[in-house]
Amino acid sequence: MLLRCVLVLCVISVSSDRALAAGTAVGTLIENTAVVDFVQGGAQQQVVSNTVSFVVAERIDVVVTLQSGQVVVSPNGVDQALLFTVTNTGNGSEVFGLAMNSVVSGDDFDPVPAVPDSIFFDTDGSGDFNAGDVAYGAGVNDPLLTADESVDILILNNIPGTVANADIGRSELTATASTGSGAPGTVYAGQGDGGVDVVVGTTGATATVSGEYLVDDVAINVVKSQVVNDPNGGNEPIVGATITYTITVEVISTGTATAAVINDPIPTWSTYEPGSITLNGATLTDAIDGDTGEYDVSIAPTVVVRLGDLTQADGLQTIVFQVTID
Repeated sequence: MLLRCVLVLCVISVSSDRALAAGTAVGTLIENTAVVDFVQGGAQQQVVSNTVSFVVAERIDVVVTLQSGQVVVSPNGVDQALLFTVTNTGNGSEVFGLAMNSVVSGDDFDPVPAVPDSIFFDTDGSGDFNAGDVAYGAGVNDPLLTADESVDILILNNIPGTVANADIGRSELTATASTGSGAPGTVYAGQGDGGVDVVVGTTGATATVSGEYLVDDVAINVVKSQVVNDPNGGNEPIVGATITYTITVEVISTGTATAAVINDPIPTWSTYEPGSITLNGATLTDAIDGDTGEYDVSIAPTVVVRLGDLTQADGLQTIVFQVTID
C-alpha cells in the first residue's frame, strides 16, 4: 500500500510541472520523494522514501500553417508566392528540412516551381516575395527552431500559359525534423538536446500543408477618344477651345475585373471643366462624396471614376468629361 502511494505522488508531480506551450523543456530533471507521517507511542513519526527521478526526453513535433489566402494569378504569371509558417511544437531545439511539391492531385493545373530557387525565407517579414528574401537550400540553411519558435516561408511558382479562367492549382510545403520522423512514439536514442532520447510526437515530426492559386484571366478593352470645339464654332485646338474626352471600358472575357477604377490626369496646359463628369450618361459630382466619381486635386488634378466589379454582363461603360485649353 505504501508503494502505491509513492507512485501516485510521482504522477501528480510530473503533470503539474508543465509550463511551456511545447511542454516541459527537454533535459528537465524531475524528482519525487514520498513521506509517510504516523503516530507511534503517542509521538509523531515520519519516514521518508528514497528519491526517484528522470530526465524529460525530447519530443519532436512540427506544425505548418498556411498564411496566404487564395492567390489570384494570370496565365504566364512569374514568381507567384504562397506564405506559410513553420512552428516547432516540440519541447527542444530542432532543425527542419523543407520541401515543396506542386504536383498535387485534385486540382486543375500544376504550378511550376520557380527557378533557380523556389523556397525562400520571408526575410523582411513583408508576407510577399522581395529581392531581399533569402533562398533556402536543403542541408545548407535548414532552419533551427527552439521550442515554440516559428519561421515564415515563401514558396514560388510560375503559372503555365495554358490555364483557363477559374482554374485552381495547388502547391504544398512540407517541413520534417532532421533528427527523424515516423510513427508517434518512435524513439531515436541519445539524439536529443544534451544527449537525451528523442521521441516522435503526434505529428510524426513532419507536416504538409497546401495553398491555392486561382486563375482570374480578365481581358479588358479601354478606348479613349476626343472631340475639339473651339470658340469660333470649329474644331481647332486653340486657346479657349473645349476638349470632350470619352473613355469606354468593356470586359471582353470571362472573369471579373475586381474594383476597377479609371484615373485620368488632366493634361498640362488645360483646365478641368467643373461638373462635366458623366458615367453612362449620368452626371457625377466633382466632390468626394457618395457617388462613384470625383475631380481629385489631392496630388495632381485627376478625374476618378470607380466602376466596381466588372464582368462581360455589365457591357460597355462610358465615361465623359471636358477640359478647356488654357
